[in-house]
Amino acid sequence: MRMCIACHEMKAKKELIRVVKSPEGEINIDLKGKVPGRGAYLCKNQICMDMAAKRRQLEKAFSIKIEQEVYEKLKAQLNEGEVD
Repeated sequence: MRMCIACHEMKAKKELIRVVKSPEGEINIDLKGKVPGRGAYLCKNQICMDMAAKRRQLEKAFSIKIEQEVYEKLKAQLNEGEVD
């Protein structure tokens, strides 16, 4: 079980998406859960992605400043991956 950093619901890992900060500092969605780096989990919906952006939850999880463009890229990856 993992917790969504936005809504704080506990769900099975397969019900969440993993957002990962690579060793190079790049932020991406890890659809397979295998990419090396620090991970944070979000529900597979736009609402939690928006909530995480508004509350700057990913910045807190990764201890770095995240620009709005990164959140937009994550939203695009979420829509492309059709994980919802």
